[in-house]
Amino acid sequence: MDIGYQGEPHSYSHRAATELFPGEDLIGFPSFAAAFTALEKGDVDRLVVPVENSTTGSVLSVLDRLPGDSSHVRFSILAEHLVEVRHTLHGIPGATIEGLKQVRSHPQALSQAEYALLDLGLEAVPTHDTAGAVRQVAELGDPTIAALAPPLAGAAYGLVVLKDNVLDRDHNTTRFVVLTVGEPEVNEDDDKTTIVVTGSHRPGSLALILTELGLRGANLTRIESRPAGDAWNYRFFIDLVHEPGEEGLRKVLDPPPASAAKVLNLGSYRSANG
Repeated sequence: MDIGYQGEPHSYSHRAATELFPGEDLIGFPSFAAAFTALEKGDVDRLVVPVENSTTGSVLSVLDRLPGDSSHVRFSILAEHLVEVRHTLHGIPGATIEGLKQVRSHPQALSQAEYALLDLGLEAVPTHDTAGAVRQVAELGDPTIAALAPPLAGAAYGLVVLKDNVLDRDHNTTRFVVLTVGEPEVNEDDDKTTIVVTGSHRPGSLALILTELGLRGANLTRIESRPAGDAWNYRFFIDLVHEPGEEGLRKVLDPPPASAAKVLNLGSYRSANG
């Protein structure tokens, strides 16, 4: 089975894909757009992407692609997976913390260590991937430039660790999901579902939707508002924890909340915290 992810070997996404699918063929892509296109075309069987980080919140470029539209195939979530993120500064042999001027990494990683890097007086330069930043630093050979990346990423390119645990919050964890093409299915131990809800544009419609879901027994663990297709219209991404299996999902979504204009099920899966 071919498993896609965004990034390069030794990145956090590569690690997530390896932990989820040991022994399978992994294929990295330079952008989320390229990764989603590969899944849509059937170039990969599954796609592993980050959707949320405990420090910086949702990965919006992934979240907005999950529902698709009329011009794209249907994506569904099969599983979620948590990866503890511990950034490390990597430099070329001979480099020192005192001599650094610049650090390169994925924008999400830089955001997760914004204050730590500010304290070090380093200029943050975004790149497409944490492991890609390591490769760039090795290729440049400049002792004033470091990469912010997973602890083991630098050794593959001959770099050395200059500083461990470069982050703003100790609990820094990224939540990944596994995507496939097709309509969602519910397994007997699936106790979590992600939905996208569009309100009915009546006063209090969102509050009524959330109240109704709660009264049906759903534990709402995340609510995210994002622009919909039309200007100034919004849709809401909601993660629900519910009783497992089809019957558990039916209790909270059948029938859909009365104040919802549309409910799209993005997939049911077993909670990583369960």
